[in-house]
Amino acid sequence: MTIKNYSFGLLFLFLFIFIAGNDLDNKPGKTANTTEERNTMTERLDQFIKNEQKLSGAIAGVSIRSADNGKLLYENIGDVRLSPASNMKLLTAAAALETLGEEYIFPTEILVNGKVKNGDLKGDLYIKGKGDPTLLPADLENFAAKIKEKGITKIEGDIVGDDTWYDDIRLSPDLIWSDEHWYYGAQISALTVSPNKDYDAGTVIVEVKPSEKGEEPTVTISPETDYIEIKNKAQTVAGGSEEDLELRRLHGTNTILIEGTIPAGASHVKEWMAVWEPTGYVMNLFDEALKEQGITWTGQVRTGTAPEKSEVLFTHESMPLSELMIPFMKLSNNTHAEVLVKEMGKVVHGEGSWEKGLEVVEKQLKKLGMNTDTLMIRDGSGISHINLLPPNEISNLLFKVQNEKWFETYKNSLPIAGKEDRFVGGTLRHRMEGMEVYAKTGTIYGVSTLSGYVKAENGERVIFSIMLNNLLDEDDGPAIEDQLVKIIAQSYEQVMK
Repeated sequence: MTIKNYSFGLLFLFLFIFIAGNDLDNKPGKTANTTEERNTMTERLDQFIKNEQKLSGAIAGVSIRSADNGKLLYENIGDVRLSPASNMKLLTAAAALETLGEEYIFPTEILVNGKVKNGDLKGDLYIKGKGDPTLLPADLENFAAKIKEKGITKIEGDIVGDDTWYDDIRLSPDLIWSDEHWYYGAQISALTVSPNKDYDAGTVIVEVKPSEKGEEPTVTISPETDYIEIKNKAQTVAGGSEEDLELRRLHGTNTILIEGTIPAGASHVKEWMAVWEPTGYVMNLFDEALKEQGITWTGQVRTGTAPEKSEVLFTHESMPLSELMIPFMKLSNNTHAEVLVKEMGKVVHGEGSWEKGLEVVEKQLKKLGMNTDTLMIRDGSGISHINLLPPNEISNLLFKVQNEKWFETYKNSLPIAGKEDRFVGGTLRHRMEGMEVYAKTGTIYGVSTLSGYVKAENGERVIFSIMLNNLLDEDDGPAIEDQLVKIIAQSYEQVMK
């Protein structure tokens, strides 16, 4: 090799290294090395993720974008698919608002199949559910009162619950057995009822209060219903002892077993428990409401399908979707998410199922700019451990939806940090006080996530998605997420210069 050629080779190598180095410096997520770059957002995030002991052996996916132009400013394994937990609801909410619209309502119909004469209905009475997750026991009482107002006091036929608006698959595909008896694993039916205005459809509230030492504690159910059987094997123990109660619903039944101990003088224990077969639960309450009005019938209370020729006596309408978004997103209501998935399937494909509903979700997400080829979606709520989303795709969705007409409804449905009101602060009401953060939380075993919008200290709005997987304790996640968001807010001005 000649000296000339050797020199040329060295020059070429130098230029290659120089260009490659500059190219790497421009990629988001690279740790800063120069004096000028130290303590920038990139440097601080990199160091925090590297040094946080509770992330040792875990996976931390982080994606940060400008809310103004969508530019990706930082990522840590941003294209790696991770379990989103309830961050999946960000996708479901966007798809529902796009598909159904902000004013969409869920009707419940009261129908008759027969003639009414002199207070006598010669035929069957139907209550047909069309997915309303906000139906309350008081609504069923009102239905009974209205039926009486229509002049019906005797029914020569059956009282029938029609839940055929959706299919009869009650549980989402990957729900684990230990979640089935809790409110967040409630069964999905087109005819369902909630115990209170948190709208946890398909559940009852079980309250356990201590009695005197050595006695069984007192147990109450709300709403009062004999659809649930309580087996109370618990005991009240000496005051000052540790509470050790276990409540569980026996699989395939509506028997709730209560075991363990509760100290005398202690606070009550309250749990929301899912019922087995929500349609039957509605019919039990409706049965009692009709009896309270003095309405009698000769047949039985059962489920079935209202004939097409049935006459609609009256229709009850739910709150619009724009209002439903508040309890859905603020309180992270799994049942609402799955109802919305089935409703989208029913409206678009005529089939209220997870399969058809998720087809609609994916189509709408693609329309909203997500790369659906990178996603694995199994439900609407995020309770499945098989759901997989890249942080960069979540942050991209949060950027794209800003241009939609329903964005303010979407944004305002997100929990707001530090706001005490449950229907404002939601799952962030005790977190990041003093910061302006609108974000969706997510938690399942080993997973904690947080994605949304933060106002940086320089006044700019920043989009972020933080997905922590393989945690030994998912309860460690919120503190880590909050610190990452704080770093973003404090350091964002530097990265924009």
